[in-house]
Order: sequence, then structure tokens, then C-alpha cells
Amino acid sequence: MKKIILLLVFLLNIQFAFSQSIQLSENAEVSIITVGPGKVLYEKFGHSAIRIKDRSLNIDRIYNYGMFDFNAPNFYSNFTKGRLIYKLAAYPFHYFVKSNNEDKRWIKEQVLNLPPEQNQAFFTFLNNNAKPENANYEYDPFFENCATKMPDIVQQILNNKVSFTEDFVTKKQSLRQLMNDEIHWNTWGSLGINVALGSKLDKIVTAKEYMYLPDFVFKSFKNAEYFDKNQPKQLVLKENTILNFKEITPEADAISPLLVFVVFMLIGFFITFKDVKNNTRTKWFDFLLFFITGIVGLLVVFLWFFTNHSTTPNNFNFLWAFALNLIVAFYLLKNNPPKWVRKYVLLLLVLLFIIPIIWIVKIQLFAFSLLPIFILLLVRYFFLQKNLLTFHE
Repeated sequence: MKKIILLLVFLLNIQFAFSQSIQLSENAEVSIITVGPGKVLYEKFGHSAIRIKDRSLNIDRIYNYGMFDFNAPNFYSNFTKGRLIYKLAAYPFHYFVKSNNEDKRWIKEQVLNLPPEQNQAFFTFLNNNAKPENANYEYDPFFENCATKMPDIVQQILNNKVSFTEDFVTKKQSLRQLMNDEIHWNTWGSLGINVALGSKLDKIVTAKEYMYLPDFVFKSFKNAEYFDKNQPKQLVLKENTILNFKEITPEADAISPLLVFVVFMLIGFFITFKDVKNNTRTKWFDFLLFFITGIVGLLVVFLWFFTNHSTTPNNFNFLWAFALNLIVAFYLLKNNPPKWVRKYVLLLLVLLFIIPIIWIVKIQLFAFSLLPIFILLLVRYFFLQKNLLTFHE
């Protein structure tokens, strides 16, 4: 279905680009469309789009700012570098409904309370945006996405005469907390996102910044006011439910990070116990532990310093995923590692003790599923720091 939509986009955008000459009738409607979460990771947060409908002219189009193409040139390298290009696509609304019906995602509609000239302004603006030369934009999952486009476009077209409600903010939260409410904490997707993103995500945000999530766009529009000739009126005329599926609730992965990490921690405890008992050191296990944390640390450094992602800098996951571990791992394969390695391990212990402070004061929240790894690292580092010199001697 999604491949069909992409083909339609290619064929129909050419036609829609010339739609500025069409004059909508007085029966036209502009609506904000909100879609419930889907099953795959990039669908977990829901979706927002704009619908323009005119029965008199047989027009019913969705303007979707959430289109991207996995097969686009350099897609994966651009994604890694934080230069992911999304585009606005305009196509018949019934294809949009059919796609979400197949995925069993609910759709709600908020019809805007606008005069004909403002409906026409939306139609002209969106068709101009849908032209191939205007359709692309640089996507940011928190600050420039399909949901943030909704209030921005409405304010732009209505000359900042809209007052959005903030009563949906019941408690002060950060972008990370809002994100973690949408995806189950015990999934590999959640773990990957939380490890990759830095402390910028942990600042308490304004009501407007909540609207990077479609649910909050819906809530904010619900009681928003539009000032027409200096007189306030409700921005939303009516609400419709187009698809009424039960919302897909987040679930843990069958083979979850916590399960894997607890098993790994118990294996590490067993190996360390045997090493203490036999006065030995299992070199391959130390190599594995340092090599893995070093690889993750290298990824943290890369995302922090060498990409354009807005939320990857200042990432305190480096406190446990230390990039230099990648090099030290090879020294730990030796029977007698250099004496400086013991001091290096002491540094790693100090860094580990900083993590709970950072976590408690909410400078940065860490993935809960990492707790077994933190405990294992603490135990193994204590063992190495105490015994490396003995093995060296």
C-alpha cells in the first residue's frame, strides 16, 4: 500500500502543483488529521497531516509532511549524519485512510472554523509547498516534523492570530520523558534512542514543544482560539472519528534488553566469582566487556561531535560507554597488562559513580534496562582494580 502511495505522489504532485488556479467553494473544509501509533518504531509516536475537502469540486486530499524514501540516494548515510530529508506529499485522502486501516491505526479529524478566504489560503499554501522544488525539508524528530508543522503552518497562514491552549500540560516533563511515554522502556528501540541522545532531551519543555507529538497537537487544537476581526472564536468547528481502532499499546520485546542484560550480568558474576576463587582472570571476558562498551562509546562520540543531530551532543552515556575501552580491550588480552591499566580502571569506577548523581538530579535520564550492565561493570571494575597489579606481579 505504501509503495502505491509513493507512486501516486510522484504522479499527482505534478497535477497538484498547478492547483493554485482552483477556487474552492464555500463548502470547502480544512482539517487537522491525527493518526494513532503504529507497530514499527517510527510509527510509535502517531502522525499529523492536513486534509482539504470540497464536495462541490470533488476534492479530498491529504497533505502529508511525513513522507520519506528508504531508497533515496545516501538515505542511510544522511540519516546517520542527521540530514534526513522528508517531503510534503499531496494525494487522495482515501488512500491515506486505506493505509491506516490496514495498519489498524485510528484517525481523528478536527475541522477548522475558517471563512472561505482562509480555506483558500491554506489550499494555495499547501499546493505551493507540494511542488517538487518546495516539498523537501530537513527533518528533526523533536523540532521539525509532521506534528510541529501543524501549529507553525496555521500560525503562518492566519498571521499569528491563533492562541493555542496549554491546559493539556498536567505536569512538567522533558522531551525524553514525553518520548518514553510513547515507547515501551524494555525494547531495543527505546534502548537505542536513549543511548544515542544527549542531555538536551532532558530539559523541561514549554507547552509548544510538547507539540512535537501528534497527541498534543490534537489536544492543543481542541480548545485553541482564532481571532477574527479581533473577536475570539473556537479554531476547531467540529471533530470527527474516521477510523475507530483501539490504540496500539507499547509492549516489551519478546527477547528484551533487560532479559539479555540480566543473563549477561549473571554470567559475568559467575566468571568473576570463579576468578576470585581461583586467583585467575578470564581475559576473553574482559576483552568482550571493554570492546563492546568501547564500540558503544565510539558511537556516542561520533553522534556527539560528527553529526548534525540536534539532540546527540552532551551525552552522559559516555560515563559507562567509554570510547577508549576499545583500545584498552586489547591490552587486557595480555597475561600482564601495563600497570597504567589499573589506574585507568580506577577512572572508569569514578565515572560509574557519577551516573547515579546525573540520573537522580535529572541532568540526563538513562535507559532503565541498562541497570544490570551498570552493576556488572561496577563489580568487574572493582575486581580488576584490586587484582590487576597482583596478576602483573
